[in-house]
Amino acid sequence: MTTKLNNYQRIRIVIIGLVMNLIIPTGLFSQTFCTGADSAHIDGIKDGYRYELWNQNAQGIACMTISKGALFSGEWFGIENYLARRGYGFDKTKKHHEIGTMHANYNCTYNPSDSSGNSYLSVYGWTVEPLAEYYIIEDWCRWIPSMDKNATFKGAIEVNGCIYDIYENTRVNQPSIAGNTIFQQYFSIRRDKRTSGSINISDHFKKWEELGMELGKMYEVSMVVEGYQSSGSFEFTELEITVDKL
Repeated sequence: MTTKLNNYQRIRIVIIGLVMNLIIPTGLFSQTFCTGADSAHIDGIKDGYRYELWNQNAQGIACMTISKGALFSGEWFGIENYLARRGYGFDKTKKHHEIGTMHANYNCTYNPSDSSGNSYLSVYGWTVEPLAEYYIIEDWCRWIPSMDKNATFKGAIEVNGCIYDIYENTRVNQPSIAGNTIFQQYFSIRRDKRTSGSINISDHFKKWEELGMELGKMYEVSMVVEGYQSSGSFEFTELEITVDKL
């Protein structure tokens, strides 16, 4: 009798035989990274774009493939919290308006499982002084931060022809780029979900600041796919993040 395996079962079988923190050449312009039992974090720079894979507590299967330019893809299964992102890193000395105007153009095949947990497709990043984590959520599965009873609705903004609802939340003793600590989270959540289009990132930044949501010095601006206690896969077939410098 022949047994058929689904994609996640195939991935699991392959990963079991791999060395931790494996770097797998997958083509002339691509490399695949998977976290191992002793490491939950991988990052680097390729083709001028920063990439980062984070798998909280190094659970389950968490992989990311970086391709030519800014393109990347990934898959996750049996994880606690998975983030795969690609974009630009900054030196934490300038605020966004001192760097320039930021945009993203993208097309993503986004396939989160709807059986458990949740997932986001977003613009993502951090600032320091003050420490803040931010999201511009384009698509999501099962749960969004507006459903958190502690989230505060701040207002709305129309950008690129769509309305985004804006929320703020405070995280206490949670993982961050500065370790477990207290920090603010800022969210713009698109009312009409999509997996491709253009985003004027700087318009969101400006609106947040008008609403009293303080942004500090830039650490990064990226596109991210995040999964929480869920499984799924994604592939960016188009991705361009631009900074029109002052």
